Amino acid sequence: MPFLASSSVSSPRRYYRTALMAFFFVMGLVFASWAVRIPDIKSRLSLGDAALGSILLAAPLGEMLAIAPTAWLLGRIGSRHGIDCALLLMPACLVLLGLAPSPALLFAALLCFGFANNMLNIALNTQAVDVEVLYSRSIMATFHGMWSLGGLMGALVGALIAPLGIAPLPHFCAVFCLVLLTLFSLRRWTLPRAVRIVGRHTSGSAGGRFRMDAYLLLLGFIALGSMATEGAMYDWSSVYFADVIKPDDALLERLGYVVCMGCMVLGRLTADGLVNRFGVALVLRLSGLCIAAGLTLAVAFPFLVPATLGLGLVGFGMASVVPLCYSLAGKSTRVPARVGISLVSSVSFLGFLGCPPLIGFLSHAAGSLRWAFCPIIALGLSIALLVPLLHRLRA
Repeated sequence: MPFLASSSVSSPRRYYRTALMAFFFVMGLVFASWAVRIPDIKSRLSLGDAALGSILLAAPLGEMLAIAPTAWLLGRIGSRHGIDCALLLMPACLVLLGLAPSPALLFAALLCFGFANNMLNIALNTQAVDVEVLYSRSIMATFHGMWSLGGLMGALVGALIAPLGIAPLPHFCAVFCLVLLTLFSLRRWTLPRAVRIVGRHTSGSAGGRFRMDAYLLLLGFIALGSMATEGAMYDWSSVYFADVIKPDDALLERLGYVVCMGCMVLGRLTADGLVNRFGVALVLRLSGLCIAAGLTLAVAFPFLVPATLGLGLVGFGMASVVPLCYSLAGKSTRVPARVGISLVSSVSFLGFLGCPPLIGFLSHAAGSLRWAFCPIIALGLSIALLVPLLHRLRA
C-alpha cells in the first residue's frame, strides 16, 4: 500500500471523505432524475419504443467517448478541478434534456449527459482512491453506496412528483440548483492537486501514455462481468418478472428490480467492512458466486419467491465488484490513478453496452427470456475464477 506524502494533506481526512460521499450522492441523484422521467419526455416528444431505444443509446455512447479525454484532462488540471467541471456540466446537461424540443436535440443532449456522467465518474473515483489511501483501509464501496442511495432518492422523488403534473424541466432545474449548492459548499474539502502518492506514477510523460498491462486488463474483465450483469438487471429484470414470472398483481412485476437494487445498496454499504476483515480477493470471489447462484435460482425456479431471492443475491453480488476494481486499478504503480481507472472503465463498459442487446437477441432465438439469462451465470463464475490471478499479476 503506497503512502501519502504528509506535506500534501491540508485538511482532516474526514472532510475529504464527507465531500466525496456528498458528490457521489448527487451524481446518483442526477442520473436517476433523468431515468425516472424518461416516460414523460417520451410522451412529450411522441416517441415510439423503437425511436426511444435509438435515442437512449446516446448516453452510453457519450460515456465511452469520455474515457480517453477525461484521463487526459485530469492529467492537466487534476481531479479536484475535474470534479468541479463535471459537477457543473452534468446537471446542466440534465436541464438541456428537459429543454430538448426534438428527438435529434434530445439525442445530442443525452450524448453530452453521458459524457459528463463518465467524466464525473472517473474524476470522483480518481480522488476516492487517494482518500482511501489516507485511511489505509477499504472505503471505496461506501462511496459507490452513496451513489446508489442518491439513485434511490432521485427515483423516489421523480416517482412522487410526476403524477402531480410537474414537468421534467422545473424538476431538473431544482436538481441543478441542489447540485450547485452542494458543489460550492464542499468543493474546498476536496483533495488538492498537489497530492502525490509515493510509488505511484506521476503525470509525467510515462504517466500520460495509455498502457494496458495484463493486471489492468484482468481487472477490466472482472469489472466487465459485473457491469454486464448490471446492464441486464436494469433493462431486463422487470421484463423477466412480467413475461416469465407473471405475478398476479402487476405491481409485483418490478419487485425483482427493487429487491436487486436494494440489495446492491446494502452490499455497497457493507462491502468495505468485509474487505477490511477478509480481504479484497475473497470478497470479489464471493461476489461472483453470488451473481451466479442468484441467477441460477431465478432461472431454475421461475416463481415469485425464489426469483426475488435470486435477484436479491445478484444485487448483493454485483455491488462490490466495480468499486473494488476501480480501487485496485487506481493503486497500480505502473500508471496514474486516472489512467488505470479509465482503462478498466473502458473494458468494463463493453459489458454494460453489449449485454442487454445480447440478451434480447438470445431471448428471440431461444423463444424465452428465461434461458437468455444463462450466459450471465457464466459471467459470475468467471469473476470467481479470474480473481486468484490478480495476486500473480498485481502491479
